[in-house]
Amino acid sequence: MSQVALITGGGSGIGAAVARQLLDAGHRVAVTGRGEERLRAFAEELGRPEELLTLVGDTAVYDDVRSAVDSTLKVFGRLDTVVANAGSATHDTVAEGDPDGWRDMVLTNVLGPALLIRASIDALKETRGRIVLVGSVAGFVHGPGNLYGATKWAVTGLAENTRRQVTEWGVGVTLIAPGRTETPFWDSYGSLPPGHLLTAGQIADSVVWAMRQPDGVDVNTVVVRPVGQPV
Repeated sequence: MSQVALITGGGSGIGAAVARQLLDAGHRVAVTGRGEERLRAFAEELGRPEELLTLVGDTAVYDDVRSAVDSTLKVFGRLDTVVANAGSATHDTVAEGDPDGWRDMVLTNVLGPALLIRASIDALKETRGRIVLVGSVAGFVHGPGNLYGATKWAVTGLAENTRRQVTEWGVGVTLIAPGRTETPFWDSYGSLPPGHLLTAGQIADSVVWAMRQPDGVDVNTVVVRPVGQPV
């Protein structure tokens, strides 16, 4: 039976790129997102394959996350991989930014992955599956006043803290930490950053590579920068 993956924030950017690669490889894939229209457009773009399940929900609301896991199990019968990809950024600083936007960012970027782990771990134990957390280079390099970076430092810690608990159950944990990547992440910034950028597909390559490791191999941390990004 083909493997099953659940991807949060899977209607665009890195999540959509991972979904495409997995579908092409014969996986069955469930993707979540807050925007029903975006999910519908993604499914239509792919020709509405039977192997794709789209689920509207907020990754920072436990009932929504648990419902997504339950729906995936009901439709596909198993769960082998979860990819905590949903994230947002306010592109401001703690000293000069607008606090009104911070709560949603922190809940989505930090609470969201933790809720996905909690909701899916029982199913992943059964398949000896994998948890993939999409972090950031900003979770390894300090940026002046960068609260977004602080949320990704939290994801970096969450990955290793989770690995230390779930590895005894045969569940793998991989942190993928992208550098500058051309995705809708930059929409609220107003423009793309200067220099060479990775594509969402290139980050998806790393996610899928980690998922395809042989039984018993646990790739834990993958930092992927474009050549030319100094920090």
